[in-house]
Amino acid sequence: MRTHLQKRDNRSMRMTILVPIISLLVSFLLGALVLLLSKANPLVTYQAMLKGAFGSQTKIQYTIAKAVPLLLCGLAVGVAFRLKFWNIGAEGQYIAGVIGITWVMQFWTFLPVWLLLPIGMVVGVACGALWAAIPGFLKAQWSVDETLTTLMMNYIIIGYAEYLYINAWKAPRGNMGTILYPEAAWLPRIWGRVHAGVYFALALVVVLYFILYKTRWGFELNMIGKNRRAAQCQGVCIKRNIVLGMLLSGAIAGLAGAIDSAAVTHQLTKGVNSGYGFTGIIIAWMSALNPFVSILVALIMAALETGSDALQIMKLPSAMGEVMQGLILIPLLAGSVFIDYRLVSRASHTEATP
Repeated sequence: MRTHLQKRDNRSMRMTILVPIISLLVSFLLGALVLLLSKANPLVTYQAMLKGAFGSQTKIQYTIAKAVPLLLCGLAVGVAFRLKFWNIGAEGQYIAGVIGITWVMQFWTFLPVWLLLPIGMVVGVACGALWAAIPGFLKAQWSVDETLTTLMMNYIIIGYAEYLYINAWKAPRGNMGTILYPEAAWLPRIWGRVHAGVYFALALVVVLYFILYKTRWGFELNMIGKNRRAAQCQGVCIKRNIVLGMLLSGAIAGLAGAIDSAAVTHQLTKGVNSGYGFTGIIIAWMSALNPFVSILVALIMAALETGSDALQIMKLPSAMGEVMQGLILIPLLAGSVFIDYRLVSRASHTEATP
């Protein structure tokens, strides 16, 4: 008997649902193996992480607050992935958003304080969009590989952000990072550590779902991702949609940076490259590019991050949470093959011949 992969006539909805669930379970099994090798009890460790993420009202608040930028970055990556544009640069676009809002907060002092936040967020969104438009234009115009350009642009802007908070925009009196934003321009909190950014994120989920599933433009993006040649035959402008799709993707990532900066850090400082953009890749894949499913996945990934702090009590590194996140991606990528393909077994020619 020979076994091979055969492309499905239609994308399997059942596998679209099952693959992320099974991948998550497999990743927890792999995580348990890693914990056993680290001489830790997996059940006790997972229980500690769960308690660290949801064990009290304050911990729930931290988890929700952490989920906001993760959700937005997942949505940003999902828009690009729908085009089959492999945007690995959401991290850099997130940082561009932080730089944009910091520029307004620090230097646009001629504005009334109450205008700093809305204008700063708009500038942050624009910076993220423009940073994403560069690899989008290169891909559309000259077919430059987007995986390489988006990845390398992350490191360019990480270095630039470091230059700004260490040198050019450094706060006086030797403080690390830029000066704090005016308190009146902070994004308000609505429940403990949970800030108003959650409203932006949830509203964007609804808007994005409508755009991607209920509009002609969303249909065109989906068509380009599934069959670019068929889209061309239908008169869809591939180049324009690639650039517009990347503008939207970068804008959402920039919004994530602007919101997190205005609500949590209140300045540009070391650690701005927090990994939200890279985690957004996992969120986009696990949610099958569905904005509503991204909410649940973002909460899971946020729980892994906040819950990992409890591992230090067990003498395990807090980085174990990042290991768990990475382990989710491996089975997910392997299992995603079965969404579009199925295993088929048939008798080999030698077996079929008497």
